[in-house]
Amino acid sequence: MSPVPRLTAALAAGALMTSACSSGTNASGGSDTLRVAAVATDRAGTEAVLKAFKAKNPGVEFTTSYSDTDQYQGTLRTQLSSGTAPDVFFAWPGNGNPGAIEVLAPTGYLADLSARPWTSRIPAGIKPVTQVAGRTYIVPLTFVGIGGLYNKKAMDEVGAGPPATWRELLAFCDAAKSKGKVAFALGNQTDWVTQLVDYALVPTTVYAGNQNFDQRMKAGSATFAGSGWKTAMDKYLEMNERGCFSKDPLGTSFETAVSQLAKGEAVAAIQVTSTLNQVKSEAPQGSAFGLFPVPATDNADQTRMPGAAGGAFAMNAKAKNPELATRFIDFLATPEAMNLYAGATGNLPSIPNDRFKLDPTLQPLVDFQKANKTVPFMDQLWPNPKVQQAHFTGVQNMFAGKADPTTVLRQMDQAYKDK
Repeated sequence: MSPVPRLTAALAAGALMTSACSSGTNASGGSDTLRVAAVATDRAGTEAVLKAFKAKNPGVEFTTSYSDTDQYQGTLRTQLSSGTAPDVFFAWPGNGNPGAIEVLAPTGYLADLSARPWTSRIPAGIKPVTQVAGRTYIVPLTFVGIGGLYNKKAMDEVGAGPPATWRELLAFCDAAKSKGKVAFALGNQTDWVTQLVDYALVPTTVYAGNQNFDQRMKAGSATFAGSGWKTAMDKYLEMNERGCFSKDPLGTSFETAVSQLAKGEAVAAIQVTSTLNQVKSEAPQGSAFGLFPVPATDNADQTRMPGAAGGAFAMNAKAKNPELATRFIDFLATPEAMNLYAGATGNLPSIPNDRFKLDPTLQPLVDFQKANKTVPFMDQLWPNPKVQQAHFTGVQNMFAGKADPTTVLRQMDQAYKDK
């Protein structure tokens, strides 16, 4: 969770919220008006860069819209096909969901940004998911991780510490339960949340011993059902049976899970790091949080962590205000804009720079990135959005007792083969 995390992947269905950055905005557009759309989870980051751009360009006005991930993806596709899409809009790196660039670029909806000077600074580790057929279509703003975000006070109250092995993780669940707390807040009522536990475990159960898994999948020599994905899903269910999660995860929304963690009713939540600032905003003043990689074996050296390009923006190939849109896209690629966006969303800038002030909570993600122990969000390398949807539905069916891991993984294998 484009991880994502598509991670980012991604809030429960809600009404579309529209606001202007200042009074007098012309919604129909003009020479000094730019229309921008983003997912609600990244609203704080978007607003921060809009404010900074406007300070440098006092005559510019913005029309902005924000909505939850599911609604956003559907609305964006409708707007693009009808010619009413914003000038600049949030888009996902790689593939795997309806708003990803490998889905949108071949249709001609996205402007080719390859000639922009900042493209040469995109790190090699994320460059492939910013391109389609060798052409750049997004400016990536953040590097996002998935891990165990935890409330330090709640962790102290249950007398535990961040688990480093699978055995310690199960013991952590037991300790939290014995103190009347939830170990991991889990809002599987919100479909994109369903993927996150698997995404946190699969880097270890699959990629730690098979770095070429994605290449083998493309070549047809590997399958979800015949890989460590089965181990990860089994562990996901084992955690549920152990009482690690919120009571009735299918009846718990993303927002409720965030509140449980913020208030200390839950000790932790396996979430994208972009959720950190939202958790902090709901927590009592003085609350402190931490982050740990989620272990999947009893050998801590094997643990890997999901880390990938996160928040990103594309330019409409038919932008009503292409000159202003290009200027804004170029601004987003500056250290100033990336640092503002990353700081507001609780992530790292996608292009590292010495001016970024790291939130200490994110140090484990930095350490794993430096140690080359991060794995891209799985869906960013899938060939189509159907695999992710099969995953969402499959996990919800597992939690409802309607499917087992083997069935779900076979459905994902079939979706992977679909065009």
